[in-house]
Amino acid sequence: MKGFGKYWGWIVFMLLIVGWLTLDFGPVVLLALSGISAFYFFFNVPVWCGAEGRQSACRNNSHGALMGCHLRQHKWQKLKMIFWRARWTRLRQELFQNASTSLASLGGIMAVTSGVAASLQPLFGKGW
Repeated sequence: MKGFGKYWGWIVFMLLIVGWLTLDFGPVVLLALSGISAFYFFFNVPVWCGAEGRQSACRNNSHGALMGCHLRQHKWQKLKMIFWRARWTRLRQELFQNASTSLASLGGIMAVTSGVAASLQPLFGKGW
């Protein structure tokens, strides 16, 4: 995608925020918007790779905070770190290494938190 098409997830994220602030959307819509936003931030937002390299962090473009660049070794490096407890410190450093990656990581975390809250909403009286 070129131009503004790369940033479609930010519009979905803004709709999610508006939905929570106004409480006009139901839990199903909030859950769907949360899932779409989480997918965008973790697997589609344009950021730098940041994978561990020989000399420093990789500066190639990548898609998503959890994905690497076009290099095969970097492609799944961050995603695999989630499942290895010994690598969580390095994962945190890579997810919050600069402003764009930090915004993508925080957006993804907020979207997942929103999804959990939307799925728990019927238990606290809001209903589906």
